[in-house]
Amino acid sequence: MKKVSVVILSYKGHKDSLELLNSLRRINKGNLKLNILIVDNFPKDPIKADIKDFRDLNLEVIYNKKNLGFSGGNNVGIDYCLRNGADYVVILNNDTIVDPFFIAELVKTAEEENAGIVVPKIYFAKGFEFHKDRYKERDLGKVLWYAGGAIDWKNIIGNHRGLDEVDRGQFDEDGETQMATGCCFLVKKEVFEKVGQYDKRYFLYFEDADFSERVKRAGYKIFYNPKSIVWHKNAQSTGVGSDLQTYFQTRNRLLFGLTYAPMRVKLALIRESLSLLISGKHWQRRGIIDFYLGRFGKGSYPSEK
Repeated sequence: MKKVSVVILSYKGHKDSLELLNSLRRINKGNLKLNILIVDNFPKDPIKADIKDFRDLNLEVIYNKKNLGFSGGNNVGIDYCLRNGADYVVILNNDTIVDPFFIAELVKTAEEENAGIVVPKIYFAKGFEFHKDRYKERDLGKVLWYAGGAIDWKNIIGNHRGLDEVDRGQFDEDGETQMATGCCFLVKKEVFEKVGQYDKRYFLYFEDADFSERVKRAGYKIFYNPKSIVWHKNAQSTGVGSDLQTYFQTRNRLLFGLTYAPMRVKLALIRESLSLLISGKHWQRRGIIDFYLGRFGKGSYPSEK
């Protein structure tokens, strides 16, 4: 019997976390041994989930003493799961709702395709679409957020296949993809043992792109299974277009691009960054300065803001 551990990082969003736990109660375990781990990343207001209320989920909670970011917080959970015998670890955002068969389908693909990582089809949760006015009422909850992904190496940005499209079956074929999203993916134990976990320098944003690149360069493949389904309340913890998002995306785009991109793209990134030091927004400039000074992790941004 394979053991699957689900790591859920929680940062203030207790309501979302509890809604996710309730959706996990409907999970079809099949012949899997399943346990759930919440890693609370905000010590000033820890989640008050009563473990006894979720005994059916084999729920445990780890309370971090400080905010370790998305990368560091998830690494705490991954470490714990591997020490306790997990064969597979699922990284799952707390602002999601899941289909009962999403884990069984991820494991099925991992075993059939010998994949290092398996990703699901992810919809916007109903009411959280970027462009709500585009869609008919019956289409809400069927608008795609992710159906596989890849890096645009010219612009150093992650692209989600199918983003903002209504799902009409156009991405129902499973197969290899190039970038896993940290919103939800399943990883084999041996992958973590070979390539390590998230790079803590990123703290937030681009850590999943970095992990995907390291996994592929180690010889593993990333597979997409459209029968595994998740709904995402997009950007609940960070806010779309927020100062936090601007700072970490600016700094970490440089870190990722200057690590993996072709030389001509690296030179273009450097030129762009120098231009933004003059004309960019405040948190863009801070992100660029911190990159060149090697201030990673939390960096200059007040993470509890």
